[in-house]
Amino acid sequence: MKSRILLGCLGAAVVSGCAGMTPTQQRVLSGTAGTTAAGAAIGAIAGNAGMGAAIGAGAGLVGSYLYDQHKQTEQRAFQQGYQQGRQKQPPAAP
Repeated sequence: MKSRILLGCLGAAVVSGCAGMTPTQQRVLSGTAGTTAAGAAIGAIAGNAGMGAAIGAGAGLVGSYLYDQHKQTEQRAFQQGYQQGRQKQPPAAP
């Protein structure tokens, strides 16, 4: 049982180091991996590590996706405000 938890955590650590991923993929993967490990640990204490890991993975997937959508909305608002500010700025004096 403990070896499965350790193997799951090790696998999550290896996968979370993947390069070349979009910010959305990175956020969702790291959020899911972290909550899977936490869910497995809590599930092991409660007597069912597999069920805890599954619940943690589901919660992490949904939560990290929603967090990513929030961050993207913030970034779009920032870029929109930045562009509006640059358009209203008077030209620099010579």
